[in-house]
Amino acid sequence: MLSRVANSIYWMARYIERAENTARFVDVNLHLMLDGHVDSEEQWEPLVIISGDVDQFKERYGAPTKDNVINFLTFDLENPNSIISSVSSARENARTVREVISSEMWAQVNKFYYTLLDAEKSGVALDTPYDFYNEVKLRSHMFIGTTDTTMSHGEAWHFERLGRLLERADKTSRILDAKYYMLLPRVEDVGTPIDNISWVALLKSASAFEMYRKKFRKITPKDVALFLILDLKFPRSIRYCLLKAQVSLHEITGTVIGTFTNKAERRLGRLRSDLDYANIDEIISVGLHEFLDGFQTKLNGVGDAIFDTFFSLRQTEKDEKITEVSQ
Repeated sequence: MLSRVANSIYWMARYIERAENTARFVDVNLHLMLDGHVDSEEQWEPLVIISGDVDQFKERYGAPTKDNVINFLTFDLENPNSIISSVSSARENARTVREVISSEMWAQVNKFYYTLLDAEKSGVALDTPYDFYNEVKLRSHMFIGTTDTTMSHGEAWHFERLGRLLERADKTSRILDAKYYMLLPRVEDVGTPIDNISWVALLKSASAFEMYRKKFRKITPKDVALFLILDLKFPRSIRYCLLKAQVSLHEITGTVIGTFTNKAERRLGRLRSDLDYANIDEIISVGLHEFLDGFQTKLNGVGDAIFDTFFSLRQTEKDEKITEVSQ
């Protein structure tokens, strides 16, 4: 497969997943508002901070009000991580590989894009935000389901799943981090009694509430963190995502899991191994925010390694000699 094609499929999947998870991210705060837990600008600013775009936001919007943050994270085309920017990028990547993906996949991403354009014009995101963000999540699910049932599970499909799962692991960590950032800003506060309603909102935003309750009898911050970070069977947990992403990576390279032949396999294998031997008590004792922040840095390193291994332009031996002479 051409690296250009693999790159487009990988990023198409990441952008669709990013759009869904940004919707989940905003949904956390909206549910907390509904239950009376968020009533000030101080609780909307963390969403911008954790998204990594705080400087851009302050320069263009100023105060982190509900409407400003929602518009920035949803419909701002100048914000590359907004929902509409993500879906637009996914659509463009899908357009360039229409000969590889199924026609049903193209139809889904195209409809997703025009649904957002219509929502922006009608103002539905602010009028009925809960329905709108549920629609964003549903569109993403439909795309993923269509991909799994209409695309051959070969090399292209594994690049799609690799991108989707790495993005999901990152965003699950950020949703959980945002929760602690808002309600448990100090390490010494982790583990103190918290109103269950707020943790229910977090679990629902990750579509994890029902599966969590099937495994645990009651809701505690520690068990929520355990479930979303280390659970081996829940498909949105960080550990599960890395496990399946590693399977797809090794299907692409043909390397046996447990060994590595490139930087991407080594970094992803090491990060997944760290989670295999992690303990939730140790994670909380050093600080959940600190752990998640470190995880995100390492996951970015995995993404860089995947780019270097599969997508970057490599100089040929002749090109290298020409470069040496010119220097």
